[in-house]
Amino acid sequence: MSESKFLAIDPKLEDYWRAIILFGKNVACYKFALAKSLLELAPQGKTNITLEELAEPYSRYVVEHIQKCDTQHQKTDRPYPFIEACRQFKAGAIARDELLEITRNKGFDVVLGAFHNVGSGQVPVSFYDKPRKRKEIIVKDELFKLLETEQFHNLLPEVDARWQLVETAWDLDISRNLLTVNYDSAQQLLFTFGEGKRRVDITSCRDALNGYQKGKCFYSFADISIEAGSKNLTDVDHFFPHSLNKFIPSIDGVWNLVLSSTECNRGEGGKFDRLPDTKYLERLHNRNEFLITSNHPLRETLIQQTGNTEEKRHDFLQSIYNTAQTLSGTGSNDGWKSKFEYPVTF
Repeated sequence: MSESKFLAIDPKLEDYWRAIILFGKNVACYKFALAKSLLELAPQGKTNITLEELAEPYSRYVVEHIQKCDTQHQKTDRPYPFIEACRQFKAGAIARDELLEITRNKGFDVVLGAFHNVGSGQVPVSFYDKPRKRKEIIVKDELFKLLETEQFHNLLPEVDARWQLVETAWDLDISRNLLTVNYDSAQQLLFTFGEGKRRVDITSCRDALNGYQKGKCFYSFADISIEAGSKNLTDVDHFFPHSLNKFIPSIDGVWNLVLSSTECNRGEGGKFDRLPDTKYLERLHNRNEFLITSNHPLRETLIQQTGNTEEKRHDFLQSIYNTAQTLSGTGSNDGWKSKFEYPVTF
């Protein structure tokens, strides 16, 4: 399973964007900074964006992240002159004009051509063109149409969440495939432990998981939001009820956390702490496989908790479901179901 399965069911513009962010490989922070810059500049409606115009938000976002996490690329002997310039600017060693000049000359060498790369090819939708020998990008209608989607307001925090997970792995000098991530249910944060068992908060659980559910409620496929104060702000729900925590291992693990609309989770006839119908089990498996096959920093945590092959992970979920069904006395045919369901999206 890979990005191809993620895009297999009626893909929308925002799904192609998410595939770029969630399934692309990253050796440095360039793609994240470019993504945030495009989302910032798109509302201006300009078709031609010069590298000079792009350099300001692009470098600003990297400097902001360096202020929180100095390591913005994999540990390597390869030089990163643009990232080093951002560090120097943060330290006051160079002026803003010099940073912008270095950004224009060194910051876009690879990323503009590689942004749409996912796996061994490119996604079938592109959001800009980069003409050869011209110091500009040509914004395509697809980026402007992205602004009009219900999901647009979710995309920026989703980029940041992925960026924060990856940079944490770089900063701790461990492969992102070996980063063990935990969930703090009180603060709804994902965190890990650094040197000397020091807790390192990473990012919001909502922001990290939303893209993999395509911004939809896990149970009903209704639109959800990760924006604070939104009327449809999503809940973080335990698929297997937390009341079974004495009997189910790692019940707070990401493998068991899904994003749900408040109506499904705690509205009239909502799930609350009931066991969902068995029809949702395959959906949970698919969501977890999206995370595992996307080179996601949560990959190793999921594998440790649920199994090192897809077959084992499938069997793990079924075994847990059987246990939960025995304990709760409900499940296969009388487990909780959403009152309504929009067309399937994942």
